[in-house]
Amino acid sequence: MLALLVPGVAQAQYQGTERPQGDTTLVLTLDDAIKIALSENASVKVADLEVKRTKYARRGSYGQLFPQINATGMYNYAIKKQKVYFGSDAEDSGSSSSGGGMAGMMSGLMEPIMYYIQQLYDATNTPFVPYVAPPKDETSGDGAVEMGRTNQVTLGLSANMPVINLQLWESLRITGEQVELAVEKARDSRLGTVSSVKQAYFAVLMAKASYEVYNAVYENAVQNYKFTESRYNVQKASEMDMARAKSSLAAAIPNLYNAENAIYLGLWQLKAVMGLELDRAVDVAGKLSDYAEHMFYDYHEGVESTVSLDRNSQLRQLATQAETLAKQIRMQQFAYVPTLSMQLSYNYYTQSDKFNLSQWKWLPSSTLVFSLNIPIFSGGQRYHAIKQTRVQADELAIQRANTERQLRIGIRQSLSNMETAMRTYDAARSAVESAEKAYSIASKSYQLGKSTLTDLNNTELTLTQTRMQAAQAIYNFAIAKAGLEQTLGYDFTEEK
Repeated sequence: MLALLVPGVAQAQYQGTERPQGDTTLVLTLDDAIKIALSENASVKVADLEVKRTKYARRGSYGQLFPQINATGMYNYAIKKQKVYFGSDAEDSGSSSSGGGMAGMMSGLMEPIMYYIQQLYDATNTPFVPYVAPPKDETSGDGAVEMGRTNQVTLGLSANMPVINLQLWESLRITGEQVELAVEKARDSRLGTVSSVKQAYFAVLMAKASYEVYNAVYENAVQNYKFTESRYNVQKASEMDMARAKSSLAAAIPNLYNAENAIYLGLWQLKAVMGLELDRAVDVAGKLSDYAEHMFYDYHEGVESTVSLDRNSQLRQLATQAETLAKQIRMQQFAYVPTLSMQLSYNYYTQSDKFNLSQWKWLPSSTLVFSLNIPIFSGGQRYHAIKQTRVQADELAIQRANTERQLRIGIRQSLSNMETAMRTYDAARSAVESAEKAYSIASKSYQLGKSTLTDLNNTELTLTQTRMQAAQAIYNFAIAKAGLEQTLGYDFTEEK
């Protein structure tokens, strides 16, 4: 079984950056991975489109300051024309003029005018012919007169624009705050993407470091198995030693496969975060140990209280929302202020009983209207709307204070994790040197027959644990540092 299994494991070993000529695998550095993610990540693209959308919305809102010009056209066909009555109800019923009602009042008003006209005619020696009302419409039989024509057409232009509207002007300022909020959300999306890429990238490096450790364990197990087998064949090793060598080799194989699978899963996660196709062959450059030199810095107690959160994206968004609410309160207060608007209209109007366009006569008309709206009473709607917005502002202030408190806690945790990782790595580095030396001595002693395979396996176990502790310390430091940079708002595209 071991004879078949050992070549299979050796063939399945991860090749790392050593690839055959003509291989199209894309080998990425950390900076390359971040740059690709900032241009291909779906959340970043959506955030940038949201910024573009809000900018268009802001430009469109400014159109409310300009005249709104509309063209209108209307055609009416009178199926039955409207009728109008002249004279009093008594006249309509056929009785004599009683001098009452509307007719009596009009007769009293017109009598001095008719007398003056009679005097003018007498002076010119021209006989005065009194006005005789036309006969009643025989078709109606009730004295009503039809009004209008059968065909009516109206064409016109109208323009409306606000002259004084403080509430509208303040709402335009709010759209500017919405654009700033969208920009900050896009920046927050980029910060999150950069942090996710770093975590996925270091996860792959950690998986590679684990693979190297377990691969070294596997190679040592193979060498010990071959050496023990050769001694067993010449009857210099016991059957117990042979069984232990087989079990050590068999135990090393699953760890090697798990580490290799972790590399592939980490690369898939990295490609997903970057926005690349999952079938694209990629790999990461370098080793986790290359980042060990960036681990050390001067740490002192209370440093978290001196760290500035001015660049933190969450606090910036909350500040923008607070400014928006303040402007919204002012906009609602301006609802008590009168507004003045202007309307200009120009129309052409024609009527005809016959549908003959060439004989229609068009009559123009135009109007200019200034409309003043003075708010007096609205049932308390404006008052309670202001109160509601002020409550939202108070809620936002509490939320901002709590968010800042949580961010301070997060900064302290990140710095503490980085400090712990530094100390762990410093201790593990010394332990690795001692464990390598101990394993070398134990290996030579076992080959000389002065120690047992159990002693050699114990020293190898210690060496494996110290190597994993050193790699884990570097990984923990890198992850904590990435989280700290995201909290402090360090953007990869900006100068730090």
